[in-house]
This record gives sequence, structure tokens and C-alpha cells, in this order.
Amino acid sequence: MSQTHCNLIYHLVFSTKGRQRFLTPDVRPEVHRYLAGAVQGVDGIPLIINGTEDHVHLLVKLSQNHALKNVLSEIKSNSSGWIHRQHPSLSDFVWQSGYGAFTVSASQKERVYRYVENQETHHAEYAFQAEYLGLLKAHEVEYDERYIWD
Repeated sequence: MSQTHCNLIYHLVFSTKGRQRFLTPDVRPEVHRYLAGAVQGVDGIPLIINGTEDHVHLLVKLSQNHALKNVLSEIKSNSSGWIHRQHPSLSDFVWQSGYGAFTVSASQKERVYRYVENQETHHAEYAFQAEYLGLLKAHEVEYDERYIWD
């Protein structure tokens, strides 16, 4: 083929270190907006970003020109620094070191969008740890639970 065609849609999930509840309702919208800008800064398109006090979900289209691990590193590092500058009271804020990245087919994009959109409702019933283990199982990702949580 003489051209490259990609539709790289990802459902990205990461938590605050130790699931600290730093992302309060007054801070969360700002953080989500910043994360959207950070995604754009790595040539991505944020479709929806949402979460709760201890984690975020990003549904994004990413460029084939950047390695996924570098994209996540840049987004998390830049947003953490921004949070420290904008909210000095959150000087202890840190994202967890790892992340979940799950590919999403175009046919499932709307379903995942609704899932991310309804995080507050979802977490009225399910803790983050249960949700994350469910995502790993649904996407057939092998893991050792001794090393998942930091």
C-alpha cells in the first residue's frame, strides 16, 4: 500500500498512587480538561475523559507516530506537574506508575464512550480495583495480582 491508514482507539485507565482520593469534584473537571489538552499535545483526539476521585478513564484516538508507553508517560508526567502548579494543596499528588490500555474497535466505540461517561454511577456499585480486574479479564490480559497495585 502506498498510504498508511489507522484508526487507533484506546480506552486508557490509570489511578492515583495508592488510590488516594485527590480528584475531588471541584478539581476533577479541570484535570479532565488538562488531560484532553495533553492528549491533543501528542497528536491524539480525546473522545471522552471521565473518572472518580481516585482514577481516570480516557477514550482516545492516538497517532501511529508515537509509542503508547511514551504517550502515557508524557500525559501523566505533564498532568501531574500541572496539578502541582495549579493546586498547591495537592503537593502529594502522584499518578500510579502503571496504566491499563485497551484497544477499542470502531463498532464498540459508542459502548465504551457510554461506559466512561457513566463512571460516577458505575462506581456507586463497584470499587476501582474490581472494575480494573474486570477490564483485565474482559480483555484477556494476563496479570499477577501481587504486582497490580502500587
